[in-house]
Amino acid sequence: MPRTEYQKKKVLLLRRFLLQKTDEEHPVSISVLQKMLSDNDAPSERKSIYNDIQALQDDGLDIIYKNNSGYYIASRDFELAELKLLVDAIQASRFVTEKKSRELIRKLQSLCSEHEARLLNRNLAISGRGKTGNERIYYNVDALQTAIAENHSIIFRYFDWSPDGTKKFRPDYYQAVPIALCWDDEYYYLIAETEKHGITHYRVDKMEEISTQNDHPSLSEEARNLDLGKYTNRVFGMFSGEVETVRLRMRNELAGVVRDRFGADIIMIPDGKDHFIFSAEIAVSPLFFSWVLMFGDRAEILSPESVRRDFLALLVKSQSVYESDGSSE
Repeated sequence: MPRTEYQKKKVLLLRRFLLQKTDEEHPVSISVLQKMLSDNDAPSERKSIYNDIQALQDDGLDIIYKNNSGYYIASRDFELAELKLLVDAIQASRFVTEKKSRELIRKLQSLCSEHEARLLNRNLAISGRGKTGNERIYYNVDALQTAIAENHSIIFRYFDWSPDGTKKFRPDYYQAVPIALCWDDEYYYLIAETEKHGITHYRVDKMEEISTQNDHPSLSEEARNLDLGKYTNRVFGMFSGEVETVRLRMRNELAGVVRDRFGADIIMIPDGKDHFIFSAEIAVSPLFFSWVLMFGDRAEILSPESVRRDFLALLVKSQSVYESDGSSE
């Protein structure tokens, strides 16, 4: 083998071995490196290995010598704690399939030593979060991000799930101008503008046959100036509803819940010793009502009166179900 090619091979072998086999707890000696090179048909003297390690250090690889132990990779693009965080996020994510989760975690494991990689085989307890089986979602997200970046409209099919587990496609194709992708309640949503509905949203895992149009549509002024944070705060679980300025009264122990839901800027006005009042723009929907209901007598809708009436009507309707004998019609 010509000397230049031999030298390249030797340096690449050292680099790969150090990245795969070493960390602070697992340094390797020059003798171990010599044996590895010899086993890979690249025998080398100690002095030559020292020079190669120096060359790798000069190239930016963070190789440290640990007294009486050997050499190891001290820092990488991702710290182990960061990789653990990413693995937990992947395992917890509903839209990432089991197969794709395993693939992504294997790729993350390649970013640390094989010793640390074992620590990424984490047994994360996730309660009631089934994984999607739709592999197309990754390609959908990529297509939508491209359409947003290049300012193109899209055409797609949209479906709902039937009780028997089959897809029930809605009539006709949808056309929309994508604004942004957002993450809410463990699902990806596309926020878009349509001619019929104005600013609206779609669950990405329910979109199929997405095609990008070769156009450059103009968004309305409202869409261009859309505050995505406020939009997702007021739309509970991405359920559409008429947007109202709703005034609520809640007990003080729920201040953290309100702050988590509506953001740190929400103004909470004390109302007596045990309560506070706040107002927020909310897309009034059954999911919003269920959010209020879960706090029982610790929360009350004060206004507008129409929202109070709708909430009461929902309670009466639900009560009638439980007052019946439970037999199906």
